[in-house]
Amino acid sequence: MQQSVLLTGISGFIAKHIAVRLLADGYAVRGTVRDSGRGDAVRDTLRQAGADLAHLELAHADLERDEGWTEAADGADFVLHTASPLPLEGPHGRLDLVPAARGGTLRVLKAVEQTGLKARRVVVTSSIAAMMYRPDRPRNFTVTENDWTDADWQRASPYVLSKTLAERAAWQWAREHGFEQRLVAVNPAFVIGPALDTKAAASLDVIKRIFAGAYPAVPPLYFPCVDVRDIAAVHVAALTAEGVGGRRLLGSAETLPLAEVARILKDTFPERGRRIPTRTIPAPAIRVLALFKPSLRTVLPSLHVRPRVDNDYVRELTGVAFRPARESLIDAGRSLIDLGVI
Repeated sequence: MQQSVLLTGISGFIAKHIAVRLLADGYAVRGTVRDSGRGDAVRDTLRQAGADLAHLELAHADLERDEGWTEAADGADFVLHTASPLPLEGPHGRLDLVPAARGGTLRVLKAVEQTGLKARRVVVTSSIAAMMYRPDRPRNFTVTENDWTDADWQRASPYVLSKTLAERAAWQWAREHGFEQRLVAVNPAFVIGPALDTKAAASLDVIKRIFAGAYPAVPPLYFPCVDVRDIAAVHVAALTAEGVGGRRLLGSAETLPLAEVARILKDTFPERGRRIPTRTIPAPAIRVLALFKPSLRTVLPSLHVRPRVDNDYVRELTGVAFRPARESLIDAGRSLIDLGVI
């Protein structure tokens, strides 16, 4: 009998790659879209990516509204919650994103409850951001699945807080409903790799900005990186893999300095790389600039901080072999060029 998956936020960067993989693996997929007018575009993208849409169904559901979620979850053998609300403009307060992120996650889990807790497993897309921010971290440290961001740390950004508190709410719900061994969190690092359409993820905005020469020089930042195809594979494997229930699966291949990201792109795409910066701006200069440009303040706690990700257990549990970050970066750049985004 064909197994069915509710995939929330199917129009997202990661979710579209997940959908392609689920359909190729023989699952029936019910994907939710916030805007029903996006349905045709999602189908076109998946079709062009080679997916057979015979077992794809789209449903309208908004993370900030109760309507539609119980119907969307009805009959699903598995739930994959990737959707995350996106503000139309940047948040002003540090908690501004929390109600939508946490509330949306709880709406999906409430729908699972209202359908009798019949889903065999629920996989929630969280983020490495929910793990690696705290006031006492050293410049070089290892991120593990047991680490949590300190939500009381005043320097944590609104995005970091939203991901942290939404995931914590999911685990609390799971404990209260005896569902803990059927819940899995996937915590991706900086997600790169090929875009399937022009609606590229926020992760790829950094790459687009580098190509555009938006930065005169790059800040001394280090990014744990993961390919979108690999993190999609982790999500799908987490539906049925043994030993993953009740765990947080870190998705990362390796950590790269932002300067190395720029160099890889400049060397690989010389015809597009004239404006790509090659210098690193000193941290003291960034701190001065942040006095006049508030958007820079969120990076200040991460200057010269180099996290390493401990995720050998994820490779063992899921069988996913993570691609080198260089390959993922090149594929991301090539896809953005082919799509006419840059």
